[in-house]
Amino acid sequence: MIFKQRFVKSVSLALCLGAAMASPQVLAKTFRIAVGDAAGSAQHQLGLKFSEAFAEKTDGKHDTQMFLNGQLGDEQATVNDASMGLLDFSILAINNVTPFSPSVGVLTLPYMMQSLDDAVTLTQGEVGQQLVENTVRDAGVRIVGWTYTGFRVLTNSQKPVEKLSDLQGLKIRVPNNEIMIDTYRAWGINPTPMAWSETFTGLQMGVVDGQDNPYITVSSMKFDEVQKYITNIRYLFSIEPLVMSEAVFQEQPEDVQQAILEAGKVATKHSAEWLVAQEDKIKTELVEKGMEITEPAGGEQEWIDKAVSQVWPKYYDQLGGKEELNKILKSLGRDTI
Repeated sequence: MIFKQRFVKSVSLALCLGAAMASPQVLAKTFRIAVGDAAGSAQHQLGLKFSEAFAEKTDGKHDTQMFLNGQLGDEQATVNDASMGLLDFSILAINNVTPFSPSVGVLTLPYMMQSLDDAVTLTQGEVGQQLVENTVRDAGVRIVGWTYTGFRVLTNSQKPVEKLSDLQGLKIRVPNNEIMIDTYRAWGINPTPMAWSETFTGLQMGVVDGQDNPYITVSSMKFDEVQKYITNIRYLFSIEPLVMSEAVFQEQPEDVQQAILEAGKVATKHSAEWLVAQEDKIKTELVEKGMEITEPAGGEQEWIDKAVSQVWPKYYDQLGGKEELNKILKSLGRDTI
């Protein structure tokens, strides 16, 4: 009888310990965040604010660790790892989510977004919520925050670019994104798809002459060391979501899930405010470092006409049809197509 009582107590104790060890509410967890860009970037700022808010909302029970400069792999690889539950979070350019969830390509259509307000409207409204659901369905990752990085400007090491004809002879790096590739083709050149992790070296070695990214990214990645000229085009407002593995998200108890979503909202709001506060200062700093900023001669209408007329129709079906695009345009107060 004594042996039986001791056995029952031992089993009960083992079960209690096992339950405690298995409970995510008991065990603290350090979530890993892959970041494509360097320290000082808009991605880094979003990650810092998210980490701060998440720790606060979980009373310090959970924390995060960021891995900058693509330490955990290129941006598309991190989406794949997150979809398999091998990585918790990744902050990356929206164009690197598009191959996994094509509908988010609407955010990479040239000249779709024409201001920060447009970007906020799309990501924070019905369109953004639909894109969240689509990425969960298509890619196994959940968008929990949005980085607003500004318009992608064109940089190069060879000459000022004022008009489309000036692009001739330049080798321009682009992400491996069909919409962005087709945009440059509409402008009359064949760009060079290149992984983000290889871009600085490619510019440094002369494999490519130029690339496009927001001023903040140009600064944080130190492109001023290998680029001279900036053309202040506004064809694509760069949005870089914070995505989380859906498998990891679903493993969390409800209070942790809620903390993640709330921290994402805090970080998103901070990102917009940080962009407004920093962009003009960073432009000035780049000029002081020797870069020259050129405005498109006579405005950007030629760039707009070619990109919209040649690129948009090619992607109507992929993005849900003209009717869906017209809903988006109406939400922005724009003319329909």
